[in-house]
Amino acid sequence: MRREPIDPSGLEWSRVSPKYLRVRVFGWLIGSLVWLVLACVPLVLRLTGVWETFPPLWLAWGLPAAVLVGAAWRGLLLPRQVAAIGYAERDDDLLVRQGVIFQRTMVVPYGRMQYVDVAVGPLERAFGICTLKLHTASPATNAEIPGLPTDEGARLREQLSARGQARLAGL
Repeated sequence: MRREPIDPSGLEWSRVSPKYLRVRVFGWLIGSLVWLVLACVPLVLRLTGVWETFPPLWLAWGLPAAVLVGAAWRGLLLPRQVAAIGYAERDDDLLVRQGVIFQRTMVVPYGRMQYVDVAVGPLERAFGICTLKLHTASPATNAEIPGLPTDEGARLREQLSARGQARLAGL
């Protein structure tokens, strides 16, 4: 993974599973299809004569076109968005990064973790991946790492919980 300007130096970032891209593409396809169907309703009503005066014909055609352009843009960004997700374990904290255009690197100290949660939806289960959620006292610092292989998610959950307990006991 290439180093971004906001990343600390000397870190080895772990990436999420490549299967996560398939899950995101599937969700993108379903969402895009729903939005396209909704955007086509005025056009269908206009062309069938049910709604003759409103909207203007250019708007009736423009809505589906805008949805298609937006969906194509989101689809093109998906591989880069998934590739930008990463995490790095350090001695005292866990770093989580994400984002292509708006990049974010979050530091979660082990001693601040209240609990670590592993969530698996039906689509994630089919691809053998999970989402690891880190909960702290502050809702603003709750972090998640989506697209982890299930064995890596379970390992991280146990390791982070143990490190959190050890740091908390040291207070």
